[in-house]
Parts: sequence; C-alpha cells; structure tokens
Amino acid sequence: MLSLKNQFIFAPIKTGYSNGNGMVTDRNIAFYDRRSAYVGAVTPEPFYLDQGLRELPTQMGIDNDDKIEGLEQLVKVIHQYDTKAIAHINHPGRMANPKIPGNYFLSSTDQPCENGGKTPKRMDKDDINNVVELYKDGVLRAQKAGYDIIELQLGHGYLLAQFLSPLVNDRSDEFGGTFENRIKFPLEVVQTVVDTVNLPVIVRISGDEMIPEGIKLPEMIKLSEILEEKGVQAIHVSAGTVCSTPPWFFQHMFIKKGKTWELAKKIKQKINIPVIYVGRINTPEDIEKVQKEYKAEYIAVGRALVADADFIGKYLSEVKGPFRPCLACVEGCLGGVKSGKGLQCLVNPEVGREKESLAKADHSKKYAVVGGGLAGMQAAVTLRKRGHKVDLFEKDALGGQFNLAPLTPHKKSMGKLVPYFKEVLNYYKVNVVFEEAGKSDLISKYDGVILATGSKPAVPYIPGLNNFYWAEILLPENLPQNKKVLIIGGGLIGVDIATALIPRNNKVIIVKRTVDFGGDMEMIAKNLSLKMMKEKGSVFSDHTHIKNIEGRTVYAERDGVNIIFDDIDIIVVSTSMTSYNPLEKELNEHVPVYTIGDAKQVGNAQDAIRDGYETARII
Repeated sequence: MLSLKNQFIFAPIKTGYSNGNGMVTDRNIAFYDRRSAYVGAVTPEPFYLDQGLRELPTQMGIDNDDKIEGLEQLVKVIHQYDTKAIAHINHPGRMANPKIPGNYFLSSTDQPCENGGKTPKRMDKDDINNVVELYKDGVLRAQKAGYDIIELQLGHGYLLAQFLSPLVNDRSDEFGGTFENRIKFPLEVVQTVVDTVNLPVIVRISGDEMIPEGIKLPEMIKLSEILEEKGVQAIHVSAGTVCSTPPWFFQHMFIKKGKTWELAKKIKQKINIPVIYVGRINTPEDIEKVQKEYKAEYIAVGRALVADADFIGKYLSEVKGPFRPCLACVEGCLGGVKSGKGLQCLVNPEVGREKESLAKADHSKKYAVVGGGLAGMQAAVTLRKRGHKVDLFEKDALGGQFNLAPLTPHKKSMGKLVPYFKEVLNYYKVNVVFEEAGKSDLISKYDGVILATGSKPAVPYIPGLNNFYWAEILLPENLPQNKKVLIIGGGLIGVDIATALIPRNNKVIIVKRTVDFGGDMEMIAKNLSLKMMKEKGSVFSDHTHIKNIEGRTVYAERDGVNIIFDDIDIIVVSTSMTSYNPLEKELNEHVPVYTIGDAKQVGNAQDAIRDGYETARII
C-alpha cells in the first residue's frame, strides 16, 4: 500500500538544477521544499542510473553511493510535511541526450529515434544483465537514502518501453516478436526491483503511444494485470513517447485534455491495485472531474504545481488566493530546461528561484505603474505583496497584446492568464486607473514610476504598403474568410496568424527574409503549426524581400530573382516589434523611473512577467 496522507502526488518533472555531477543542490532542495507541504507524495525528477545515461547535463543521479547524502537531504525536506518521497528510476535507452559527451545508447533495436538521436546498440544478453544490475543498485541507494516508494518508468518511449513497443522492438530473439517476448526484459527489471527493496513499487506506463503500430491499450491492460501479479502496488497511466509523439508526452496545449484519464479508467476496470491519473490536471474542475467521473484513487499533478506551488493547498482550502494557471505551453518548463537555465515557468517568475524570498519593504511607498500588460500587472502585484501602495494606469484593456494570444486555434489555454491577473490585482487591492497617464499625473505624486508601456509593430518601409493588418487581424470582427492573404514576417506572430487564417479557408502565403519560419517559437508549437500549414497548402517563401506593392500585386525578390504575388486580398505585417516608451525622458529628472518589459527590451511573455517581478522585487 502507498499509504499517503492524501491522494495527490507531485509527478516527476525534469528540473535541471543539479551542478553537472548529479548531486542534489540547494536549488533542488528549495524547489521541492516549496511544493511538498500539501501533497501526499513528491516524485523528484528522474534519477539517472549511470553518468552515461543522462537526459540533461544537470540531472540528479543515483548512480553512485556519493549521491546518497544529497538524496537523503531531499527526502528529509519532503518528510518534514508528513509527505512521502518517491524515487523515479528510468533508463532512457536510445533517448539518452546525444549532446552530452560520454553518453551511450542502448535499445531493443539498432535504429535511432526517427525524430533525431544517436544510433543505439542493439542490446545483447550481457547488456540486459548489466541494466538489471543498474536498476538493482539504483533502488538500493534510493532505499538507503530513505525514499518511501519506487517508481519505474516503463512508458514514454524510454528503454523498457522500447522493448514493449511492437513498432520499435524489431528483434527476432527471445526478447522480440510476441507480446510475451517483448515484456520479458521489462518484467525482469520489475521483478528484480520488487525482490530487492522493502518498498512499494509503482510502474508508470504509456496507455497508448499515440502512433500507429506503437504501444496500444489492450496490451497495456494485459501488462497491468501481470504487473499486479508480480507485486506492483500501483499503475501510473500516461501517454505518448518522447521520440515520436512529444505533444502527448508533454501533454501540450495543442492536444485535447482527458485522453490519459480515459486510458487510466479502462485499465482500472481490469485490475485491483490503484491507478494513478495524470495529464494536464491543472484546474480545480479537473480534479473534481477525475474524482467524480473517473473515481480516481490517486491524482498526479505536475506542471500545475510548477505554475502554482500552492495549487493543491488552495484546492484543499489550506492556502488562500487565486489559482495561478498552468497554460500547458511548455515554454518555460521545457524551454528553460532545454536552454540550460533549468526549469522555469511562463506564468511564475519564482520558479527556480525559491531561495530568493520576496521580502516585505522596510517602508511602504507609493508607486505608479504605467501600462497594464503582463509586465505591468506582475510589477503591480509584486509591489503590493511587498507592502507598497500602487496605482496601475491602463488606457485600454488590461492584458495588452497578450489578449490576442488565445485567438489562435490551439492556444485557447493562453486565455487563462489575463483573467488570473485581473483576479489577483483585485485580491491584492491594486488600484487600477483606466486612463492614459501623462507627465502631470505622475510627477510629485509618487515615490517611483514603473514604465510598462510595451511595444508597437515595426513596420518596414515598402512603397505602396498603405492598407494592412498586424495581429489585430485575429480579432473575430477582423478575421477574414475565403481570402488570399500575404503575411510579411515568418516569426511567431506570423505563424500564429497563419494557423488562425487556415481554418477559415483562406489561402496563405508567408514570406520571410531568412529561412527558419517560426524560429522564435517553442519547438512543439512550431512543429505542429508548420505541419498544419504545409498540410493545408500554405506557400512558404524564404529569403524574400518585398520591393513594392501595386494594388493587389506584390513585387518581391527571392535569392536575387524577381517574383510576383498576384491577386492578394489582404496583407498582414508581422516583421518585428519595437519598444514604445514615450514617458521616460519626460520623467527622468523628476521621479525615479524603472522601465520594464517590452518598453525596455522586446521579448516574450515570460520575459515580461519575469522582468516585472524582478524589478518590483528589488526596488
């Protein structure tokens, strides 16, 4: 039995906060300390079993006894809240990071992941025996470090799933072919672990890999029944594969919520041990649904606890305040880890910086924040939390340009963020003034002024460019139908606009001076958006310079060759943005001024929120 204080489990999420040698760091400790109080169990990031099997250069390890002391410290932090610690043990197989020097690659096959990666060695019997020993040694260290539960990864396209998968496993020996053969090695690992430690064992699986000929539910039901017989205490049901279906693996906003819940329900109908539900459970309504409709015994929550460390505490009414929403965008969490900065979050600027507490101000002051976009709203809230008085000036609508973000087909979840900020502004009693602030409104009335006036489109000079749209074409009243649209600029904004135009039967041509369309986009969103555009016949024209426009005819040059785009109904310009900051020079000599967000330097939503937070934290 798992015997947790409640049904909530913090799911394993890669943090990338270690120091390159696999040790637990103060940053790891602070991150999990902040998230352990209200859940029944915490699963830290996957521990690597060997220095040559890392997914991240800064991943925590369990490969050597020198790691035990740090792992013990992590357990003690989790245990102080009467919360149990789960050690998640995983062998990546061919999905070890190919960019890390010294990594090696093993699999059921000698074929690499079709989406990139090193060619693995097809494992022989000695390799299999060595891997079993790695698991045995790893779980013994986990037990010695004080972990309460072991979780084994048999899903998500990692090594044991590479044996389970009829698509990946192309062997003709005793470990390939039939279902009974494909499960032999994974079951050997599971049985060894069950026999080695005196701890409950959870097995995590992909109920469906969401690809043709991959792992499917009927075999996972059979496997779950066998795992129950082998002494496994719970089945944790996810979906997807890190190789072939990353949107399902990451539970990205582009996919429909709830598939994993259905898979878990069907598996639970066939077994007696508990099933752990997971997969974008990021609102109180989601929790209610999986409890009432799916009868979930255990609920694993991942990124919702990254976005809001008190998500479960608020659900249990032990913490007050609005729920900070997870947008399922993976821009901060996956993006931060991939960049080498460690886990971050678009909506939560404190992620990865939990050691830097937000201190109350020594003396309460009065500040004006000019501009109610993301940076301005975050700055206003942070100042109020520190004890300052704040007037937030906004001439139009709170949220600024981010109000356009959820108007594209697959980014509806982005629509949660501005309502959250409105709620939290009200919660902390920020005085919002819906007026355009001028010099006379700000001088001699405030101890400081934060300028968050944002950015404006940088429209290139093109002869004949007189009538055009920017991103406001996404507004329902502007969105065309059955038109031929030329988009000048192929970055994030241009690609997002294209994906909104396509479902309304518009013919899209998108041009860019360079090559990489959507180059500044989060990778999963970029790949899915470009795939959609190509499937719907969008025309991509790279290395293209627009020379002039005459009526519905656009003259351009591509790689030194003159080209023409005919019969254009609508032109959209999405080339770049430029900072808009009309007040700084007027105010500088009269009051302390702090410029933040796009008004200081054009960036993305995460940059804006983080800059607003950091500036308000230190002034």
